[in-house]
Amino acid sequence: MAIEPPSELIDLQRASDAAHAAVRQNPCDETWAAWRERAGEVQAAVTVYAEEIGEPRNQVEAAVKKRARYPEPTGS
Repeated sequence: MAIEPPSELIDLQRASDAAHAAVRQNPCDETWAAWRERAGEVQAAVTVYAEEIGEPRNQVEAAVKKRARYPEPTGS
């Protein structure tokens, strides 16, 4: 069964990825703190969702990251 994570998880992962990019641009205490907070939110939400759907957490996390980082192209 393919895992189709909800858009809320995709959005959380994208926010975490953006916070990580900010750390790479400006590695200061504030950007590190923001990234840790975003990453923690993603981890918590993935854990809850994995439990809800009865799938392994690591597989849900991989599906979320894939959808967030490599979105499927829309028809044009």
